[in-house]
Amino acid sequence: MTGLSGLRAVVTGGASGIGPTTARAPAAQGARVAVLDLAPDGVTDPLLGLRADVSDDASVRTAVAAELGGIDILVDNAGIGAAGTAEDNPDEQWHRVLDVDVLGVVRTTRAALPPLRRSAHASIVDTCSVAATAGLPQRALYSAGKGAVRALTLAMAADHVREGVRVNCVDPGTADTPWVVRLLDAADDPEAERAALNARRPMGRLVTADEVAAAVVHLAGPAAASVTGTALAVDGGMQGPRLRPEPRS
Repeated sequence: MTGLSGLRAVVTGGASGIGPTTARAPAAQGARVAVLDLAPDGVTDPLLGLRADVSDDASVRTAVAAELGGIDILVDNAGIGAAGTAEDNPDEQWHRVLDVDVLGVVRTTRAALPPLRRSAHASIVDTCSVAATAGLPQRALYSAGKGAVRALTLAMAADHVREGVRVNCVDPGTADTPWVVRLLDAADDPEAERAALNARRPMGRLVTADEVAAAVVHLAGPAAASVTGTALAVDGGMQGPRLRPEPRS
């Protein structure tokens, strides 16, 4: 079996950020894809847009049960961010971000496991982040949530491997998306801010949504049938290479 032809995929948070590209990539490989999102109105063919709130269990269960007639692939992509140190974010914000970023994965996985167990090509791919391992400044809450997602991915891989369900995650670096562009445009010096983001990656640039989506498709598909419990970094080298400073001219 090549590509994702004939498989059924559910992608959460597929209407914004890297979500649209992540959802369209498996569709381009032949999968039928349902997008679960708070605002699915902009989702267009061949994708199926379904309204769902990953912070609400009933909403998730209703959406997962709709339309596709089964699930082979679940991509847990929905998430929200937060900036600040450990002392900056109030408890309410901690609860909200962890409810979406961590418990959102739990809810969608819980709802999708029964049909996944009936699939011959069952796969879950969680969207994690380089923030789970790199120690980024001003990202305490976001990093804590993504660290939990990374640990949860490994635990679920162990729990479900004998049921034929593979579980992996992708660790993207900062992706060059419209949302990031808006953040850069709001900075006092957008060009300097972009240069600083580029400079902290050995490859010298932000990652693209297409690169993240390609990693998701690889981990989700039958070509990765022996891959489970793996975190695939798509971060321009932030987690691995340690370069010497460039020589001064």
